[in-house]
Amino acid sequence: MADSSQVQKRGSLRSTWARARKTRPQLLLSRRPRRRLRILRWCGRRRLRRRLLQAQAAGADWRAGTCLVSRAGAAPRPKTAAPSPAPSPAPSAASDEEPAPSVPAPLPIPPLRPAGPGRALLLLPRDQGFTFSGVCRVTCLYGQVQVLGFTIGQGQPARDVFSTYTHSRLAISAVHYSMPEKSKKEMKREARALLRAHLNRDDRCWLMKNFSPLCSIVMLERLKTSTVNFITSHPGLSYVFLQESPTFQINTEYFALRSVGIRREKKKAGLRLTESGLAALEELVNVSCEEVDGCPVILVCGSQDVGKSTFNRYLINQLLNSLPCVDYLECDLGQTEFTPPGCISLLNITEPVLGPPFTHQRTPQKMVYFGKPACKNSHENYIEIIKYVFSAYKREAPLIINTMGWVTDQGLSLLVDLIRLLAPSHVVQFSSVRCKPMPSLTPDYVDGVDGLYTRSKSKRRSRGFFLAEFAENLEFGDEEKESPVVFPGHKLMCVQSDFVFRKTPRNRESHNRVLRDLAVLGYLGQLQKPVPQPLHPLHGLTPYQVPFSAVALRVVHSDVAPTHVLYAVNASWVALCKILDDVRGYAEGPVLLAQTPVCDCLGFGICRGLDMEKRLYHILTPLPPEELRHVNCLLVGAISVPQCVLKSQRGPEGTIPYITTDYNLRIPGASGEIGARETEETGREKAHPKTRFYRKSN
Repeated sequence: MADSSQVQKRGSLRSTWARARKTRPQLLLSRRPRRRLRILRWCGRRRLRRRLLQAQAAGADWRAGTCLVSRAGAAPRPKTAAPSPAPSPAPSAASDEEPAPSVPAPLPIPPLRPAGPGRALLLLPRDQGFTFSGVCRVTCLYGQVQVLGFTIGQGQPARDVFSTYTHSRLAISAVHYSMPEKSKKEMKREARALLRAHLNRDDRCWLMKNFSPLCSIVMLERLKTSTVNFITSHPGLSYVFLQESPTFQINTEYFALRSVGIRREKKKAGLRLTESGLAALEELVNVSCEEVDGCPVILVCGSQDVGKSTFNRYLINQLLNSLPCVDYLECDLGQTEFTPPGCISLLNITEPVLGPPFTHQRTPQKMVYFGKPACKNSHENYIEIIKYVFSAYKREAPLIINTMGWVTDQGLSLLVDLIRLLAPSHVVQFSSVRCKPMPSLTPDYVDGVDGLYTRSKSKRRSRGFFLAEFAENLEFGDEEKESPVVFPGHKLMCVQSDFVFRKTPRNRESHNRVLRDLAVLGYLGQLQKPVPQPLHPLHGLTPYQVPFSAVALRVVHSDVAPTHVLYAVNASWVALCKILDDVRGYAEGPVLLAQTPVCDCLGFGICRGLDMEKRLYHILTPLPPEELRHVNCLLVGAISVPQCVLKSQRGPEGTIPYITTDYNLRIPGASGEIGARETEETGREKAHPKTRFYRKSN
């Protein structure tokens, strides 16, 4: 240390690297940050030096992480040249050297404080946010905050928030709220009275010390759910909710957030909406709350990875701030929001959506299992299922329609058919500079272009049709394909997306497959008992026994020989459906369907095994017994059980069932391309007669 009688001068930029090297063992700098440090520019080095000085002034022990350390050997260098204080008398050998006086470290923005094991207090000044990753329970003790468009106010129940690394990080933002004219002293007195039931005296004093008018006080609590525990129990999936990485600043805030199970993220990693997106949200919310002639029908379309699903979640949460419920029609087969993939469903949403799809799997009002993540070669069946599901919409709440990201060639023509069929009042079209531009879906364009199954000429648009009658009368027969279709108009809302995503054409399919597996795992997590009861592997749960003769069977995505159907069903993901036909009367079974029915899907399960002696299916499903009584059909599709379920379950040792390394792709049916059902080319029946049954002979 320099002599105290001399004036300390500001060191050169070279001293920054020397200081970082001295504190390297304490800061645990990895090789990558040290390598970056050598190529930092002067502004980056200055910012790093300021971080080091603030962390040093905080007094945390970098090696232990709990105790304070002496600051005599590393006093902070002042920003301006000033004389050092007079030297103190030499300390005795029995006592440590007294630390030099230093300026207390500034509070983080926003300020945060631990409030007991697994709890942390967050003080949010007006118009500030806290971006984080992880899982936590959010309770607003004072003021109002907003998470993904949903407003949480004081006195409202706590909300579970899931900020994962597979999607944009979420942020807790303080929002402006109106209050009567009060002085700051009166506001403090009111806040202190509200906090007395939740916090101890020390925490209340800390909050009042940093209190500011129109601020919000949030309690963050550690959250453990059976679904999250089930997903993270599989190797390689713990990174989804929280990732450990080297940090430069280990202080009280770091340990407080770690006890909750979250970590602070940079603001740029959070969700960002463009001005056009915010304007569209504001207009749609106003229209939904002030609609007089009926509930609006909002169709959201655009290319892949432009932020349609994120926009839908934000819109749902915004609507739930003012309305009791919102209806949601899922038409995207690959990336479903509330169900496992491969489904077309209609849901009534009453709770906010504060996480990715695999954290909020819900029971639909009506659902049909399509069986594939895309509608290739099955366009007509796709349209028929949407018509069947859409018929359950009662027009008692606003409807949000999510569509596929396939908007080129036949996909665009199919989208035109959907707009004519569903007759939305508003069409939100997303576009991005990263994607191929698509034509603007104005009413004139939709009226004048041909779809896959409808052809329309420009005519005077009539608004006299009622939507239910229009949907009922619209049929896709051969005689109508050549005829023009008159449909009500819609308002087009264009949103320019600046959505940042990591997908590329090369890794998009693998990334989407991971999201589909997570959705299946999220559904299977419902099999687990609530926390704090321990997790049980799937092979340790008791399945239901279903006789062969009690249910019909159908493989929907490929042609399978009747003698091989049971091989295809074993260890497969099955849809538990209800058909109108009576399948009873067959003594042994299995009962095989000749064609795929359009029927209600009540839930899903895994066919754990087959008992050929007793002629039983062993089905593992979270569906309650009262719902299982109505199931009389099992559908097997292209959606498979995640590999981690088959390979990484805890418990059994030795040979893993259903797993082999000796796989021969030359066997007919071994690959997805061999035996695939080409619906469009084979000319499948247009009108479905009464479902036919086949009984497999012994």
